[in-house]
This record gives sequence, structure tokens and C-alpha cells, in this order.
Amino acid sequence: MKTAVIYWSQTGNTEALAKAAAEGAGVTAQTVSEFSGNVEEFDAFAFGCPAMGAEVLEEEEFDPFFTSIEGKLSGKKVLLFGSYGWGDGEWMRNWQDRVTAAGAELVGGEGFIVNEAPSDDDLAKLKALAAQLA
Repeated sequence: MKTAVIYWSQTGNTEALAKAAAEGAGVTAQTVSEFSGNVEEFDAFAFGCPAMGAEVLEEEEFDPFFTSIEGKLSGKKVLLFGSYGWGDGEWMRNWQDRVTAAGAELVGGEGFIVNEAPSDDDLAKLKALAAQLA
């Protein structure tokens, strides 16, 4: 199964999560700007983005990328993850809705979120979830 871990991080919290997800999936994590693959050639994805502004995905780079590929996620396994510092996780619930509306299988049944920096326990949990992508 061909898997990609793609993320955007501002403070390093989501980057730490991406590295844990990549380890669990047995791949190398790539930032949005580094990813140059053809989405249709992959079977599974782990996408990571923190909550930004009024609980939205990062709007300059990540959301335009995700919008451009979400129509190609049908039938694929998708794991969502990210960190937040305020709010109640609305950005993740909205993102989950987009993924399931696209026809993808949401690994774990919901996105994986942490408040601020992930703990070692958080990283271990995400690594285990990402192993389901392999």
C-alpha cells in the first residue's frame, strides 16, 4: 500500500506529529511544499495541519492544496491530525466532514488532535493509528 504523510506546521507541534505518523506508516513525512507526487497513485494519506485563525486550516498553503486534491480521495484511507491552542476542535470536525464527503475512509473514525505540544503518549497513539495505513 502506497502511503504519504503530508503536513504544514508553524510552531513545530504538527511537525512532531507528522514525524510520529510517518514512523508508524513506514514513510518519510513531507511538507505540503515538498510533496510532488500524484495523489491518484497513493492508497492512503496522513494529513496534518494545525488550527489557524478562527479554527480553520492554514489558508495560504495547506487549504488550497487540500482543496485541490480532496476530490481524488474517494476509496482511500485518510488519517487527519493536528494541534490547536484555542477553541474546541471545530476545524477538525469540519475537515473530517470534508474527507468523508469525498468518500474516503477516516482512519480511527475521527481526526487526532492535541492541545499545544504533543506528549510522548500522544506521539505513541498517533504512531499506532498511522500503522493502520500501511
